[in-house]
Amino acid sequence: MALSSSVKGTLTNHKDLIHDVSYNYYGDRLATCSSDQHVKVWEKDSNEDWVCKNTWKAHQASIWRVVWAHPEFGNVLATCSFDRTAIVWEELVSVSASGEIHNQFVSKHTFVDSRTSVSDVKFAPKNLGMLLATCSNDGIVRIYEAPDVMNLTQWNILIEIGVKMSCSSISWCSAMRLQPIIAVGCDDPGSSPSGKVILYEFSDGMRKCTKIDSIPSITEPVQDLCFAPNIGRSVNLLAIATKDVAIVQLKSQGKSQSTTRFDQKIVGQFTDHKQTVWRLCWNITGTTLASTGDDGCVRLWKSNYLGTWSCCGVLKGDGSLIKSQTSGEPVGLLSAPSASKYATS
Repeated sequence: MALSSSVKGTLTNHKDLIHDVSYNYYGDRLATCSSDQHVKVWEKDSNEDWVCKNTWKAHQASIWRVVWAHPEFGNVLATCSFDRTAIVWEELVSVSASGEIHNQFVSKHTFVDSRTSVSDVKFAPKNLGMLLATCSNDGIVRIYEAPDVMNLTQWNILIEIGVKMSCSSISWCSAMRLQPIIAVGCDDPGSSPSGKVILYEFSDGMRKCTKIDSIPSITEPVQDLCFAPNIGRSVNLLAIATKDVAIVQLKSQGKSQSTTRFDQKIVGQFTDHKQTVWRLCWNITGTTLASTGDDGCVRLWKSNYLGTWSCCGVLKGDGSLIKSQTSGEPVGLLSAPSASKYATS
């Protein structure tokens, strides 16, 4: 199945490598972060071109991740950096005497608990309230809570989880029928019998996290992982980026000794990038996965009615198409306006 439309390039004017790209809930705003220590926020103009509306120096070192909170909490961003901090930013809007509207993102809180680089930051599903999870190279996952969503200057640390391996990425499972699940990916180069992905169950009432499972089939260092949005599926899908792309199906087997157990099955594993895969992103319905790697390509993955996953589109970094080796026709192309939902860094 080919996806067809046109591709537009955007000059970001970042002065160094861009590590992350994040769309807001509606897909009409875009945030980027870079090793140049800056964050930029973009909006579309009347010509459907992305225009930079805000730019600011956010950290004192490379910024690894940027993520939007749910709009229920306002226009809020979180970033994390090699400088060992994570920061929450809130957009403030003001009106000048002449009637001009000005907006800027203001630092509301800086998290300084980590002793090493903070490698990922993720807001929890909105039904859990204003929760923020971070992971760092010191092997600790920290979960924070803002007790008053109207005052984001105050945050409490709820939980610290000692993973005992260098952590690279985290992802919350959004399935409403399950207890909240957090997947943690580890990029520790050493061997681990239990694998490099660990699953924790978050108990909102008891304010604790319990290790419930790991994925022993993932033995390579993990660069990114991402739960697919769950809209009515009886199973959950977890995409994992290592030197390959893997899609793991997790089916709940009910509770054993008060924790959820999963039946694991790898439903897709792809070596097409042939180099390290760095970022993953699902579309809003959790039916198409995008991946980017050191081969300079964005690759799209989709399953058919039999549940077989395959590549449905490939884009080079310059926006040109990769042609099929069999037919000579383009393999596929990101479609607009849904292209925003497939963007990766």
